[in-house]
Amino acid sequence: MALLPPEVSSRIFSDLDVESLCHAAATCKGWHRVIESDDRLWRHHCLSARAAFSCLFFHQITLLRNYWKSKVKQEWLSGKYSNIPSQNSLPEKSMYPMDVDTWGEILEAELER
Repeated sequence: MALLPPEVSSRIFSDLDVESLCHAAATCKGWHRVIESDDRLWRHHCLSARAAFSCLFFHQITLLRNYWKSKVKQEWLSGKYSNIPSQNSLPEKSMYPMDVDTWGEILEAELER
């Protein structure tokens, strides 16, 4: 899959159940990067508590991290943190580590408000 564009790899991985997705993520570094970085692959799995326990501990942490990353991203994009009086007013999880593209989306949304 190293030769495929990330969006094609993500589309292929989107057809996997959570256990297969976890096994694929453990296959190689390239697949792991694609799977771990795509919030859409994990979103529906994160909504099911049963699915969260079907992977090994490492992958459960990945599920939770991607869930919180997705949740925080949506809160930023929805304007929840717009017009705050100071940085001290931000909850701790509001600054969850995200990639440059995600922060770019958030900045664009803020500039449009």
